[in-house]
Amino acid sequence: MAVKTITIKKETYEKLLRFKRADESFSKLLERLVGEKNSFDIIAKLKGSVDWKDKEKLVEEIYSKRFERR
Repeated sequence: MAVKTITIKKETYEKLLRFKRADESFSKLLERLVGEKNSFDIIAKLKGSVDWKDKEKLVEEIYSKRFERR
């Protein structure tokens, strides 16, 4: 299995840590998040863990990323 190291801000790490399950690695957490069929499902699950200051910008970014993947 290949391994990659990523760098994230401390605040982002702390948010992910709150969302991570006790028996789950960060790799499994990220797999679970990106494996969702609907980006809005991810947002709903993160509700309360992340402060969405500009919701319209967030939705635009989701649609943009979704378009890039297709």
